[in-house]
Amino acid sequence: MEKHISVLLEESISSLNLNESSIVVDCTLGYGGHSSNILARIKKGFLFAFDQDSEAIRHSTDRLNSIGTNFTIIKSNFVNLREELVKRNVEKVDGVLFDLGVSSPQLDDASRGFSYHEDARLDMRMDKDNPLSAYEVVNEYSREKLAEIFYKYGEDKFAKNIARKIVEYRENKSIETTLELVEIIKSAVPMKFRKDKHPARQIFQAIRIEVNHELDVIEPAIEQALSLLSVGGRVAVITFHSLEDRIVKNLFKQKCAIDPKVQGLPNIPDEYLPDFRLVVNKAIEPSEEELIKNPRARSSKLRVIERIK
Repeated sequence: MEKHISVLLEESISSLNLNESSIVVDCTLGYGGHSSNILARIKKGFLFAFDQDSEAIRHSTDRLNSIGTNFTIIKSNFVNLREELVKRNVEKVDGVLFDLGVSSPQLDDASRGFSYHEDARLDMRMDKDNPLSAYEVVNEYSREKLAEIFYKYGEDKFAKNIARKIVEYRENKSIETTLELVEIIKSAVPMKFRKDKHPARQIFQAIRIEVNHELDVIEPAIEQALSLLSVGGRVAVITFHSLEDRIVKNLFKQKCAIDPKVQGLPNIPDEYLPDFRLVVNKAIEPSEEELIKNPRARSSKLRVIERIK
């Protein structure tokens, strides 16, 4: 396996403001890039790491064991954050990291069906036990439903046309593979729009989000993370597209807002002040140096919030 480069690695971990006794949750373990760096900094603390992907967990267990034993990996979606930690008698944590979206090794493993450059069976499941795969979405969803997810999750202006072409094609045979789907998408997009970016990029993103319910779990999971934070604890979230970032930005803004009933008063009582503050007002983006080393980081953004009372 090629070495996986974690996005915004130093920025995200330093923004958590950890000390050697910190209790930390990495909600998106992946192949252990962020987790291994966190574990190295919390010699007397403890790391809980979540992932749904058995292959990622196998790989990361070995990587983390080479650093320390003060960690537990939990095979679950991070939307079960609070439930899983309570089971382990954990009620407060000092830092929580989310690195949203699909990981590079998942993209690079052609057999997982995430990539529109490699041929594979339509799959795109982060959790292989998930009964819904890209195959079902592409072959069983109605034209209206397909158009809706292509527009909503892919923000693709040819959503309706692509949905129509898919439904027409599958009248004769089911769509089995990624490259078969790519050819159908290409046939639905005018030639002049194919030059700037790959015509399948946004459609594959939309199907992947639908299969893994990616957007549905962000807000409830972050709400749980915020409720578990100790005073001075921080939540850091790395997003990869505008749909994710909008959810995080709006939620953080809402959590840091002063109660409108008392806004503008010269002395606001403490109970009306927010429990959280934004650590950075504007999202942190990758440096030019990082983008040269890792072009996949180009759309990433990091937002950080801290519990202050």
